[in-house]
Amino acid sequence: MPNTIAVADGIFNIVDGRPVLLGSRCTNCDNHMFPRQQGCPRCMFDQQEDIELASTGTLWSWTIQAFPPKAPPYLGPVGEDFVPYGVGYVELPGQVRVEARLTVADPDQLKIGMAMEIVLEPLTVDDDGNTVVTYAFTPTSPGGQS
Repeated sequence: MPNTIAVADGIFNIVDGRPVLLGSRCTNCDNHMFPRQQGCPRCMFDQQEDIELASTGTLWSWTIQAFPPKAPPYLGPVGEDFVPYGVGYVELPGQVRVEARLTVADPDQLKIGMAMEIVLEPLTVDDDGNTVVTYAFTPTSPGGQS
């Protein structure tokens, strides 16, 4: 029976049909990191704890990916089937800025500072019929207004 599976291990878990980003926090200076790291780039301390990151934040910056990335690792359609998509940095309050795919690709609907929440985004179907998903951020209000 096909399942929904994450595009990569260790980046996020799927809990109750929603993605939960997996980060780390420095036990010395409280710096938050995504993805998880073994050492802190701020203070160079080598003791981190694994944490689940916030599921909501604000759009810090964004662009539209108007051409297919190099495949692999890109798993989506290329050539005439490629559809542009939004990419942005979402600031998770008190934690970290996360680079992510956005569910909106219309520049008129994206505004720096708008409220965002994390969702699952289908990428492809694997050879076993599983839906391969990644995480993405979507505006919390219709029409992209915060």
